[in-house]
Amino acid sequence: MDLAARIESSIEAALLAAAQTDCPPRLADALHYAVFPGGARIRPRLTLAVALACGDDDPAASDAAATAIEILHCASLIHDDLPCFDDADMRRGKPSVHRAFGESLAVLAGDALIVLGFDLIAASPMRHPERMAPLIRVVGRAVGAQGGITAGQAWECESAVDLAAYHLAKTGSLFAAATVAGAAAAGAEHELWRPLGETIGEAFQVADDIADHVGSTAVIGKPTGRDKALGRPSAVLELGLDAAVSRLKSLVGRATALVPPCRGEAHLRALILTETQRFVPAGLVAAAA
Repeated sequence: MDLAARIESSIEAALLAAAQTDCPPRLADALHYAVFPGGARIRPRLTLAVALACGDDDPAASDAAATAIEILHCASLIHDDLPCFDDADMRRGKPSVHRAFGESLAVLAGDALIVLGFDLIAASPMRHPERMAPLIRVVGRAVGAQGGITAGQAWECESAVDLAAYHLAKTGSLFAAATVAGAAAAGAEHELWRPLGETIGEAFQVADDIADHVGSTAVIGKPTGRDKALGRPSAVLELGLDAAVSRLKSLVGRATALVPPCRGEAHLRALILTETQRFVPAGLVAAAA
């Protein structure tokens, strides 16, 4: 099974289990709506790619980690779009969850997905259950108040913030969880993989800042110009467009050099280069250059 099929199968199973008879029907619908159809599934692809590069001797563990990270990412998108934050009408080319289901159900759907992410890891029939606690710790750190995506959202409520710290929390933390969790699921020395994930995450956020500045809703599937309108930290607004594009290219190059020694090192480097080059559509890079 290729990575994309493996990821979708695991996510489908998780959402099916979450939407059993005890789950209110509209909440179940909102959960499914928030997760499907997905975006590029970059984070879970990265998790499984690292696990495979490290041997992937416990696929149940790596599947649970990858699925949890993607579900937590989807939860963060629901909350990010809420009227109290970005007040975004569109996400992934369709109405955002609070527009489709109302604000109350959107908040609850985001909360439910967060809980589901941890439940998936705890319930996984992994061959090496001693890896469960490290995985929960890795994922918990990525979404919490101490440098996780919750902190990233909260920095937007502060009067001043360091751009690098903001990018690391809002985006880098979950990418770091993807690489670290992939290694941990395979029983490798996992913290060695954190710099790689943080660098890919920063590259992704810089690319997102560029897309917000020069892209269109039709191309990227969500409202553009929001960073400037809301006074959000942005690589483009702080560095300028040309410097932001140069920064993105530098980060992509650095990421390929940060892959720790492993049996699948060469293949993983090539995959990272391919995936990171897709962060900003070619037409937007040309427009920014």
